[in-house]
Amino acid sequence: MLRLLPGVGRRGAERLALALWKWSPEQLGVLGRTLAGLPETLGVCPECGALAVAGEKCGICRQPNRDRGLICVVEEAPQLFAIERSNQFRGLYHVLGGRLSPLENRTAESLNLEPLLAKARSGEVREVILALGADVEGRATAVYLSELLRDTPVRISRPAIGLPAGANLAFADAATIGVALTARTEF
Repeated sequence: MLRLLPGVGRRGAERLALALWKWSPEQLGVLGRTLAGLPETLGVCPECGALAVAGEKCGICRQPNRDRGLICVVEEAPQLFAIERSNQFRGLYHVLGGRLSPLENRTAESLNLEPLLAKARSGEVREVILALGADVEGRATAVYLSELLRDTPVRISRPAIGLPAGANLAFADAATIGVALTARTEF
């Protein structure tokens, strides 16, 4: 079962199983009850779609000092966590719950779009940052969202993409270099 977890291969699953084997029956019971209770205790924030305690707003949406006029749209919660780790963004988020992918049968109807559109139309939001993947599906989703938001009073932007900070140009792939040159900024 442990191999079903993301990022856990055969050897990792073996190490986890051996570590759990050393746990006391009480510790294993607590873990088992915690895992069994996840569907009742973990939910989705009604404001942004991020992970939250069931029926409650997430910790970010509850923060009164956040810039409510700035919304960063991400595909899934891991992207939200990555942006938060940067300590550079002080606005709110909107988690789509995926991206457009016709080959995987993921259409616009499967995305968490209505709350985002309602916020954009409310007049309280001044900018929506489309922080979606730089691959084909992420770009297609960004184009789709920009079309949906076109008639709203919000500014639509995307984070700059290209070469990572401190990267050696010799080790970058051609597509990354191309995007970096296209999205270059004034020096």
